[in-house]
This record gives sequence, structure tokens and C-alpha cells, in this order.
Amino acid sequence: MEAQNTKKMPMWVFLALSNIHTRRGALLLIRSCLVFSMYCIPWSQLIVDNAWVTKLFLIEGWDWFVMMVPMTIWYWCSLKWMDKHQAWQPAV
Repeated sequence: MEAQNTKKMPMWVFLALSNIHTRRGALLLIRSCLVFSMYCIPWSQLIVDNAWVTKLFLIEGWDWFVMMVPMTIWYWCSLKWMDKHQAWQPAV
């Protein structure tokens, strides 16, 4: 079930999933991006006066979160395109 670049596949889908060989791998990538996006929220600025929050969540700005959200949406849209067009190759 590897993603193959075909004439019908948009370049944005191929670039997002070019090294992802299965739908399960794509779902794992999306879940990982969601978890990392949640970690990238600057919790230490939102929850003040809590020592364990400042030790666990080291990110202090919104830069990483703002970058991770569009990437996660891009991967999700690519997965949906692959599903809609049945572009995953059948397992051998």
C-alpha cells in the first residue's frame, strides 16, 4: 500500500506522503503531529505559578504551534485525497 506518484496525484499529496508506505503510517504521522502540536502550545505562559509545567513544557512562544497546525492539516488533507481516490496500492 505504497503511495505512488501518478499523473492524477497532485504534487502536494505526493510530497506529503512520499515516504509513507501505508495508510496506517500516515495515520501515525498525523497523530504524532497532533500530539506534538499540543506540546508546542506555550503552556508555561498560560499556566503561571506551576513549577512542573515550567519544567515539562519548555516552549515559550507560539512559533512551533503555528508551524505544526498547517503541517498537520496538510497531512490530513493528503490522507483524505489518497482515500478518496483509492490511491493506496493494494497489499501484495
